[in-house]
Amino acid sequence: MSFVTEKEELKPGLILFRRGDVDHRMWYCRMKMPKADRYKTVSLKTTDREAARERAFDQDADVRFRIKHDVPVFNRPFRDVAHEYLLTQEARAKRGEISAGRPKKLRAVIEGTLDRYAGSTQVHLIGDERWGGYPAWRRENGAGRHRRNGVRKITAAAAQTFADHEAERRTKVQQTLGIRVLKPIEVKPSDERVVPFISDSTIRFEMSIFGAIMNYAVKKRYVPASQRFDERPKLKTMRRDEFTLEEYRKLHTVGRKWIGEANKPSSIWYRTVTYNMILIACNTGMRPVEMKNLRWRDIMPAKDREGREIVVLFVQGKDKSRQLVAPKSVGDYLERIRAISKATELDNRVFTNITGKPAKTLYSSLIADLLREANLREGTQGVPRSTYCFRHTYATLRLQEGVDVYFLAEQMGTSVHMIESHYGHVNTIKHADRVLQGMAGWELPQPDDARAKASKAAETHDKGKRGQRHRPR
Repeated sequence: MSFVTEKEELKPGLILFRRGDVDHRMWYCRMKMPKADRYKTVSLKTTDREAARERAFDQDADVRFRIKHDVPVFNRPFRDVAHEYLLTQEARAKRGEISAGRPKKLRAVIEGTLDRYAGSTQVHLIGDERWGGYPAWRRENGAGRHRRNGVRKITAAAAQTFADHEAERRTKVQQTLGIRVLKPIEVKPSDERVVPFISDSTIRFEMSIFGAIMNYAVKKRYVPASQRFDERPKLKTMRRDEFTLEEYRKLHTVGRKWIGEANKPSSIWYRTVTYNMILIACNTGMRPVEMKNLRWRDIMPAKDREGREIVVLFVQGKDKSRQLVAPKSVGDYLERIRAISKATELDNRVFTNITGKPAKTLYSSLIADLLREANLREGTQGVPRSTYCFRHTYATLRLQEGVDVYFLAEQMGTSVHMIESHYGHVNTIKHADRVLQGMAGWELPQPDDARAKASKAAETHDKGKRGQRHRPR
């Protein structure tokens, strides 16, 4: 190396030197890593040669101690480790081990919020406090997408910061798509100065990536095993907001009236399709993305083991596909849509606009209008209901009818754990008779025929007792 001057070998593998490409006269040492073709260079922070020699031997001893006790020798910023991890995930996507879209989501988080939070921090300095502080930092410095999570006021400076981040994000999107950005993209800060809260589900997702990067660092021996973060900080869990059976019936009644009040042919068309889509969603548990992807070829009539007519739907979404079964009434709702649709070929989407093009929003504004009409726009937690609530309604009503959790998870394309986590309150209500059994003022309910049999059995028992008392011995 041409910039090395006044070089002195203190022992094999340990070199003392000065740099000729800097103005100061500080000493440096370079140490060869045992059993590896690598070197570590350290500034000794002194101009005195004797002091530099002592510090060089101290540095050499420290390196050997680290190697012996499996402590990382080289310091790396979190940003570099995260980039390494991202490259491994892109390689996995090319091999088909994970979905092709997964690395894009990882890159957005890694180069966005995680980089701002810990990008320049040396990875070995990230401890429990830094890890556990992420949710609070994210809520304070982030903005969500949906106002249903609530909103908070921000300062003018914060509004400008959010606008700058949004401009940076849009620029990266344009570059990713191969579009030349001829002039900087500008985003004006909101005059309203309020932003939605970051949802807990977003924070959980980002922390899962944060943890995966730290686990990768452990695997590569950049940090010790004590810096593995598998547990997420506990965040509040928002209960899924479904419609009760009474509210679902009200939607039926108000929905029919709502269609009848339409004063234009196009309004009648859209309201009819929206109303029937709600009925389909509440009776199948399909996700919104699965309804968007549904085509006429994916719908097949069938019969169950008892010979009853059913409908089988092949649905796709979340990079997975599955078959689900639905009652015959769902087939009737679909036929109502087909009867007025301009896209009825097998490859056409079921849910379209009036011209036959695929519906992009699944009639979200119309759904909001109907829910306001029925006075059901907000759920029990004061949060505006979305299309996803129809899926939660399906799950809740099925569990109330006693459907096995395993079969319901298969039908909905999710896990038993998810069902139990988000719909555990249903079992409490369903088994109220068992929970309240033995409490004062509570009687175990019995069907009328069961009461009659019990009464008759008691009467027969009493007669038998009386006969035994009067029977001669």
